Amino acid sequence: MKTKTRTAALRTLSLGLGVALLATACSSGGTGEAEETSGDTGDSTTITWWHNSNTAPGKDYYEKVAADFSEANPGVQIEVSAMQHDDMVTKLDAAFQSGDAPDIYMERGGGEMQAHVEAGLTKDLSDVAADTISTLGSSVAGWQIDGQTYGLPFSMGVVGFWYNKALFEQAGVTEAPATWDEFYTVIDKLKAAGIEPISVGVGEKWPAAHYWYYFVLRECSQKVLQDGVSTLDFSDPCFAKAGENLEKLVAAEPFNAGFLSTPAQKGPTSASALLATGKVAMELAGHWEPGVMQGLTEDKQGLGEDTGWFPFPAVTGGKGDPAAVLGGGDAWAVSEGAPDVAVDFVKYLLSDEVQQGFAEQDMGLPTNPAAVEFVKDPALAALLEVRDSSPFVQLYFDTAFGTSVGGAMNDAIALVFASSGSAQDIVDATQSAADAEK
Repeated sequence: MKTKTRTAALRTLSLGLGVALLATACSSGGTGEAEETSGDTGDSTTITWWHNSNTAPGKDYYEKVAADFSEANPGVQIEVSAMQHDDMVTKLDAAFQSGDAPDIYMERGGGEMQAHVEAGLTKDLSDVAADTISTLGSSVAGWQIDGQTYGLPFSMGVVGFWYNKALFEQAGVTEAPATWDEFYTVIDKLKAAGIEPISVGVGEKWPAAHYWYYFVLRECSQKVLQDGVSTLDFSDPCFAKAGENLEKLVAAEPFNAGFLSTPAQKGPTSASALLATGKVAMELAGHWEPGVMQGLTEDKQGLGEDTGWFPFPAVTGGKGDPAAVLGGGDAWAVSEGAPDVAVDFVKYLLSDEVQQGFAEQDMGLPTNPAAVEFVKDPALAALLEVRDSSPFVQLYFDTAFGTSVGGAMNDAIALVFASSGSAQDIVDATQSAADAEK
């Protein structure tokens, strides 16, 4: 791919997402009752659908959604595969390479989607889902290339620190930290109370990478960051400074025992489970965290009333806006060779009815405006305000840059967590991978 084409696409995808998130709440109204489509009713048709809601209540809800659609569309069967997120990403990559991708899958946008579109793997939904695109408004911007839409976002949110209010109180922490100086004080108080401060799933790299992404967002001005994203030039000193902040954090030893091999969300020893079961005080994670924690506790309540959230703290002297946030979303995409009824099902997934249920189950932050008021979890409801009021939302770097650049970046960040790499190593590895893409 030529540099000009790639950087223009990334500019549209990465920077467009910020506009999308800001405008989500201002989109036009919903479509009313969920549309029932006839689909391919003449013959039996099976649609394959992969998603990452692999625990209750999300898994059960999506099973019901699929069954309801099949009942309304005789002859259409939906083969649902619910997977842990990282397993799904790995299997999707293999499926695309083998030419056996599911009919409907989760698309995260950015450079990843760019590669799928250029390879002819993803269906253009611009005309066949025009009404749904209109309902979602500018939230679809992160899944558009040259004005064409290749994914319909169903959840868009931001990353921040989820914390256990009871453990904070036990340690004498009365207010969430607004700056990193205050954050280190919180770490000290938690340690003094015998509480492990933070869980992080370095075993899967991306949770650790979010720390560097956020430090970049705090150290770099919006212009420098946006220029870096579009030109793939990471020479500004703020990128290395972000790594120095990360080195300082790792040196403070705030993380759970065995954090280098800890998984993100899968099983009782995962970073999410450690937070959900009161074994650590906080975790840097996205809007999905309450739903994930519910699936990892016996009572299916997660932290319940003890669930708290605060934004990534400000960095003293940083040139980034402290109100800017790291975020992104998930969209439903349709493989190029999928039957037409697969598009009908994706439109149904974005209907008022299904998105309202999605909100009621605390599965994420819905994109259909008609579903926003149905978000029940107070912490998630508060995130809606953060999402829609932020002056700038930066798409996850590994998603924005794609597999090659994002992978090299995340690998280098993980080495800093292991005290085997440096701040400059992150910049050098990222730049080297970016230069190879040009």
